[in-house]
Amino acid sequence: MKNFDTVGTFFGIGVGPGDSELLTLKAVNALKMSNVVIAPKTEKKEGSVALSIARPYILPDVEIVYQTFPMVQNFKDLPQIFEHNKEEILRFLRAGKNVAFLTLGDPMFYSTYIYIFRLLKELGVKIKTIAGIPSFLAISSYIEKPLSFGNDILTVIPSTADPNKIANALKNSDVAVLMKVYKNFDQIVDMLKNEDMSKEAVLVSRCGLNGEKIINNVEEHKFEKINYLSTILTRRNQQY
Repeated sequence: MKNFDTVGTFFGIGVGPGDSELLTLKAVNALKMSNVVIAPKTEKKEGSVALSIARPYILPDVEIVYQTFPMVQNFKDLPQIFEHNKEEILRFLRAGKNVAFLTLGDPMFYSTYIYIFRLLKELGVKIKTIAGIPSFLAISSYIEKPLSFGNDILTVIPSTADPNKIANALKNSDVAVLMKVYKNFDQIVDMLKNEDMSKEAVLVSRCGLNGEKIINNVEEHKFEKINYLSTILTRRNQQY
């Protein structure tokens, strides 16, 4: 393993779901220590949602670098893009600059940051990962609906997973969080209905951002186009 102890620090910063005031003090302090901010974006979008959330805490002289990350399940599918982004980050670190990588929600939870983190970790880069508030926890507080209590079994499900896995997960859960529901929302609604979990379901899109939307009756909105940043919280019955 190579060692880059003499270069800058790489910060992985969770910026939360959308409200800039939900950044932790630790995240804000890390941004103040950073010389470069990496703003991840997809191929289809010009700006970075994570950057817009963190913007109030970024100092004027900080360099903003946009990096494009493809929407893939595994970074090994497109290694050249991740290698390119890794090398760009290393150039800043070798120059003694502190680099902050922004990510929605929490850095270690379904995040693009994890791929870059693994690549840099192998090289012995000095890394500090700073937790952020996941969207479903923010949503639970925002809509004032307790997520779980007592002996509830809570399952977090990526809706892009195999349908059979999703169905089995729902069967064994008292409470469920379904993320990434934008691709197969209609199918997810049917699954929730089959498990008697659709009545308690609440879908929130773009929580804390412009264009925020809350849907309390998902069955009535089954065939609507859902925003990428959409999450469903649900349970079998109301017991709180």
